[in-house]
Amino acid sequence: MLLFNLGFLDIDFLDVLDVLLVAFLLYQVYFLIRGSIASRVFLGYLLVYGFYLIVRALKMELLSTILGQFMEIGVLALVIIFQPEIRRFLFFVGRSTNLQQYPILHRIFSQKSERQTTWELQPVIDATKKLAASRTGALMVIKKEDSLKRYIESGDSLDAHLSKALLLAIFQKNGPLHDGAVIISDGKIKAARCMLPVSENPEISPILGFRHRAAIGLSEHSDAAIVVVSEERGEVTLVTEGGIHRHLPVHDLQEKLVEYLSER
Repeated sequence: MLLFNLGFLDIDFLDVLDVLLVAFLLYQVYFLIRGSIASRVFLGYLLVYGFYLIVRALKMELLSTILGQFMEIGVLALVIIFQPEIRRFLFFVGRSTNLQQYPILHRIFSQKSERQTTWELQPVIDATKKLAASRTGALMVIKKEDSLKRYIESGDSLDAHLSKALLLAIFQKNGPLHDGAVIISDGKIKAARCMLPVSENPEISPILGFRHRAAIGLSEHSDAAIVVVSEERGEVTLVTEGGIHRHLPVHDLQEKLVEYLSER
């Protein structure tokens, strides 16, 4: 259905819809990468692409060929540069999909969540209480459904039975494993001294330190629950899916952990 005719350009309903969808996608991409170095790279690429379209419209063959080759290589470069942002975007898309509407998919993807509630969280709660009282910094990651293999491999493998004593020993200030995060899965401490991605979100409060930023960074890339104990204030924080819950009493931490890890 023709909407406008500008003499040299015919615009119909599908053209308008196409422009609106592209604008929406570009806004979503900007929303994901705003405030980071990647946003400047993305803006620069858009400017080069806009110049390429102008040059091609003017039929400047040599410059069009050079820029065309650059754009082809640039697409691959963007995939590499924006790998964390692409993963985050796909994670948000998958998380927003309601599997309850599809019984078959719900049964397939909810199996891990059902198994997650079979092991005991009490050692984590007891250790957190002790660490907060002594103002000992700690960063504990509790796996839900998403694989944390790459982060487990970044630390020292333990695969040890989860216990309060072991968690306290790991986070002793002079211990060799106290830096980094502990990753817990299915009742076991899989690894210690693990490296987590640090969030680049500019809206994070400046009073939050490296542990909190690392916890938020991992929550932006996975559905894990991350418990943070502040070394300066002894404050307990729970981070899940980009959301941060600060100043938590221990009993509230336990309730929120059980609720989050058991939900499908």
